Amino acid sequence: MRIDLADLQLFLCIADAGSITHGAARANLALASASERLRNIEADAGVPLLHRHARGVVTTEAGEALAHHARLILHQRTLLQGELRDFATGARGTLHLYANTAALTEYLPRTLAPWLASRPHLQVDLKERTSVEIVRTIDAGLAEAGIVSDAVEAPGLIRQAVAEDHLVLIAPTGHRLASRRSVVAFADILGEPFVGLAASSALHAHLDDHARAVGRTLASRIRMHTYEGICEMVSHGIGVSVLPLGVARRLRGRHTYRIRPIMDSWSRRRLCLCYRDWSALSAPMQSLLLHLGQGTGGA
Repeated sequence: MRIDLADLQLFLCIADAGSITHGAARANLALASASERLRNIEADAGVPLLHRHARGVVTTEAGEALAHHARLILHQRTLLQGELRDFATGARGTLHLYANTAALTEYLPRTLAPWLASRPHLQVDLKERTSVEIVRTIDAGLAEAGIVSDAVEAPGLIRQAVAEDHLVLIAPTGHRLASRRSVVAFADILGEPFVGLAASSALHAHLDDHARAVGRTLASRIRMHTYEGICEMVSHGIGVSVLPLGVARRLRGRHTYRIRPIMDSWSRRRLCLCYRDWSALSAPMQSLLLHLGQGTGGA
């Protein structure tokens, strides 16, 4: 059949009005044009769809079948238009957002939750990577945006700071590094038994990179899968660790350890939104980044 959506809409207007004249007016068509289209619809159907009489028209049994399916089809069109509009405005679809460990575990849960709660048909696929890997992925055009540390270079990309993310030492009470009143050098930490995150974490890779940069390695004694586990181990004297300041402060109420700042410049970092070209971002990604960047003071 060659009947299109406009034909279905016209037929419903005529059937509901009980008149070709009134139906044409509802469809915003001239009577002659509506009559011609109606003849084509019936010819294409191969069966009479209307009984014509002096007071107007009524649908035949075949016309009732066409009207029923026309309503279903036009309703589905309305639903489709709504879903496509949701995709266009960022209310539906899947976003792929790259983030380093600190952003994934500390920053995003509290900032992303209210935005995502208001978009029940939207999914977000969070991918944990090191800041260096995220910058490379965005630069290669394989990702729209991510959240990185400002400690890494990102030539050609735009970065907008959204939160402080300083790294600090946590050490058991009584440990020689815990007793220092001044800041601690990362090189001093490398000689100590170390409690780290699982090898797959971005923070683990970040610390390993800085250890190799000075020709050393972390003296890993055990690797945990959660920050909570790290703090438990440090509290029992298993070793020292390096965590984001926000994490260390938040978990200190449940564990016993000391927090000391690290003097190396790369530890005093900020979390930044990172992308190449705002106009090239999808509408959902723009909406998310606008939410995450609210009140941060710009790029």
